[in-house]
Amino acid sequence: MAEVHESIEVNVPVSTAYNQWTQFEQFPQFMENVESVTQIDATHLRWVAEIAGKRNEWEAEIVRQEPDRVVAWKSVDGKGTSGEVKFEPLGSDRTKIDVTISWEPEGMLESLGEKVGADTMGVKKDLQNFKELIERRGAETGAWRGEVIAGEKVD
Repeated sequence: MAEVHESIEVNVPVSTAYNQWTQFEQFPQFMENVESVTQIDATHLRWVAEIAGKRNEWEAEIVRQEPDRVVAWKSVDGKGTSGEVKFEPLGSDRTKIDVTISWEPEGMLESLGEKVGADTMGVKKDLQNFKELIERRGAETGAWRGEVIAGEKVD
């Protein structure tokens, strides 16, 4: 099992950073290898990405989501991945975003990429792109403030 853990600080309030992160279909704007993310329902996403030169598709389930605190997911088919994004306020206009992603490398190219740190560099770049996007805008493009516990939306 491979894992990447990266953080970044962004110059926006925690609610702005969190709200923008919940706009999953906009991930291709800052994630270089992601072609599309389709939100199927409140807790399921369909991903299409190019990883190590290979097109991959998978469905992920949001297993935990707490406004302004955390979004966690796991794949339910296709690419074996899971992860968590935590949001920590660092004052009224600054937020730390902490990302942990785990996956099972498939094939020689993915295994090699993991060993040489390509995955870590990719996550760092995506976080930097998110920082530039949200700081340039200064506001989120939307928000979903619902809560998910154990994969179930809480009303």
